Amino acid sequence: MNASSATRNAQSSRYRAPALEKGLDIVELLSDRPDGLSQTEIARSLDRSVGEIFRMLNCLVERGYLAIQRPGDRYILTLKLFELSHKNPPIHRLISDAVPLMRELAERVHQSCHLVVIEAGHGVVVAQVDSPGYIGFAVRVGSVITLHKSASGRVLLAFQTGEDRERVLARRTEAESASFDRAKFDAAIDAVKKRGHEDCESTRTRGVRDLSFPILNHRGAAVAALTIPFIEHLDVPVDPSLSACKQALGETAGRLSALIGGKASMPFDPVATRTSRRGK
Repeated sequence: MNASSATRNAQSSRYRAPALEKGLDIVELLSDRPDGLSQTEIARSLDRSVGEIFRMLNCLVERGYLAIQRPGDRYILTLKLFELSHKNPPIHRLISDAVPLMRELAERVHQSCHLVVIEAGHGVVVAQVDSPGYIGFAVRVGSVITLHKSASGRVLLAFQTGEDRERVLARRTEAESASFDRAKFDAAIDAVKKRGHEDCESTRTRGVRDLSFPILNHRGAAVAALTIPFIEHLDVPVDPSLSACKQALGETAGRLSALIGGKASMPFDPVATRTSRRGK
């Protein structure tokens, strides 16, 4: 039995769909076998009998998810999953799910918020919601952010595999590399990962404190960072505190992670020591 199947079988569940689980096991198994597998090999790999998967294989072939490669009668994945995924691009789906929650968050904490993703070695703001009222601070959609210097960027990099993080960092510009202190960066990333979020003063605007939480996929990797550039409003008597704002941001990030099939980062502890390091 493969690792993913063993994990799923070990977990208790109130609602089971055995036929669906068998089909998904087959699809996931073949995703790692570009040359395909025979019916017997699939059954052996999933620790099931040939009879258990026979009808499931026929169904997947009829629906176009699998094809039989001859000679040899080996089952391989078709491009149908690829085609389906591109009918609803992930970034569009992420923004569609995020914006309603971001609007709710902005109303709740009286602050603007924005969503940042990694693109070509930089952070890019892909969605933004203004704070209610006449005055606020916001980062424009399309803004490019230096990853290792920003709260959003450090959150995005903290929740990546080491290999993926190095791949992103390798795309720094010459100017960015000149200001890059690897020892300080590694310490900062470790701290962000441990806290589950970033909280630091902005390097671009005095008086702004940047709060950022990751949006995590099912593997626990950050696909985006949800960030609030927090400013203190002097004309709003019931303005939420920094701690309350951070709590709301963490909850919203967790809800968005769940919507895309992921999970929240470590729970926010409002009494945890905040970092004094500056950075946006």
